[in-house]
Amino acid sequence: MPVYLLPLFPLPLVLFPGAPLPLHIFEPRYRQMLADCLKGDARFGIVFRPEGVSERDLEVGRVGCVAEVDDAHTLPDGRSNIIVHGVQRFSLQRFVASPAPYHVAEVAEYDDIAEDTTALEPAAQRVRALFARVGRAARTLADDHDPLPPLPEEPASLSFGIAALVDIELPQRQALLVSRRASDRLRQIETLLSGAVDSLEARARVHGRAKGNGRGPHVSP
Repeated sequence: MPVYLLPLFPLPLVLFPGAPLPLHIFEPRYRQMLADCLKGDARFGIVFRPEGVSERDLEVGRVGCVAEVDDAHTLPDGRSNIIVHGVQRFSLQRFVASPAPYHVAEVAEYDDIAEDTTALEPAAQRVRALFARVGRAARTLADDHDPLPPLPEEPASLSFGIAALVDIELPQRQALLVSRRASDRLRQIETLLSGAVDSLEARARVHGRAKGNGRGPHVSP
């Protein structure tokens, strides 16, 4: 299990592999971290810090995700707005002494247990279909006509891609990040979406009828 050093940014959020994330960097120590990362490989680690837990009290083995900077815009006062995307998961091994003002940690690679991709396809197809139904209903309720975002093709990546797009409580998001079986993640997401889809679609139908004042849906010529 390869081990390496990584600048660490503990935050009250969960980043998934492949998912984009906007961040506002304002603390001086993390401004320095960003500057140092941009001089190097543009990567740092994001690890979920629950409310009430100090940064140094994050336990050994806590799983996080490597973030790679895609775009950075520095403001006149030194703050920055950046866009990162999740690259790969890691597990925290220990904090190390460093002259840097931010945390540096020794982390280990954290990968899925191998599964038969073909056997994952039925679950992946069900999750795709459920996500499309939930997404269309949510778009209707928001009067949003934009198309749904594209999803990853590969089942393991699909599980993270959908998890990044749906509303899930932080502990559950962290549990999905920790899961090392794509089949388990797909099953959890299927359960979550199945429990929401009927209610959302019913609300969307009512919303559509209300907008049409009972005249039915409007169809453009």
